[in-house]
Amino acid sequence: MPVLRLDHHVDGPPRLVAGVLRETAPSAEAVARAGARLTAPVRLLVAGDEVRVALPGGVLACRTRVTGAGVDGLRSELAAGPAAALQHVTRVIPDGCGTLVRDELAWAAPGGAAGRLSDPVLRRWGRRLLEARRDVVAGRVAELGRAPAVVGAAIVRDGRLLAAQRSYPAELAGRWELPGGGVEPGEPEPDALVRECAEELGARIVVGRRIGTDLPIGRRVLRIHTARLAPGSPEPEAREHRSLRWVGLRDVAALGWLDADRAVVAELVALLRG
Repeated sequence: MPVLRLDHHVDGPPRLVAGVLRETAPSAEAVARAGARLTAPVRLLVAGDEVRVALPGGVLACRTRVTGAGVDGLRSELAAGPAAALQHVTRVIPDGCGTLVRDELAWAAPGGAAGRLSDPVLRRWGRRLLEARRDVVAGRVAELGRAPAVVGAAIVRDGRLLAAQRSYPAELAGRWELPGGGVEPGEPEPDALVRECAEELGARIVVGRRIGTDLPIGRRVLRIHTARLAPGSPEPEAREHRSLRWVGLRDVAALGWLDADRAVVAELVALLRG
């Protein structure tokens, strides 16, 4: 298969770059700059999600399925469309104080040898797409590099995860999230989590490590940390949420998570598996 590669440096941390790659809005903008149209049912991609790309002219379209999304990058492959095969792999590689992004697009045109006559056209369009993606990702990373942080706590006890059900605003009420909240200026993220969980849950926690990518949420960035209840902590109570639930491994993926929290479900499953 023909392979098109574009390496570029992004002035931002790898976790943030990996999170931006999962956003569908910047991807749609890059595709639009290349003359096509991308639509997706979610704002942050996880493995198994599909996006639709209508090619220039709008006559032909394909669906690609995400096969991997995490701190190491994003991978997708053809689910349906006019090509015989299509693979897009974007690797995120720590590079000193920034990030090296390695974008690779590979395809196989339909129709065997006759179909390969279209390869030069596809190569030119693919080059425009990767260059547009480079520029859009760099701009979004620069924007979010100055954005306020939000922190979430993946609190685990006896192999179960604490999930909180939103009570407001109306459009989010009933959906589930990890407890947490905004980081105040100059406040370390672990301290913000301890404070937020005391306010929201009436509980004391011990903060562990970060998991997953940074998760863009509008003009802010969500970061998830593992946590456990501190010895002697009161039992968590729903002071600001509709309800709380301790969920096991089999139930985590089935909850109606908010979009950003849904994007870390794979890491939550791995956390519960130990």
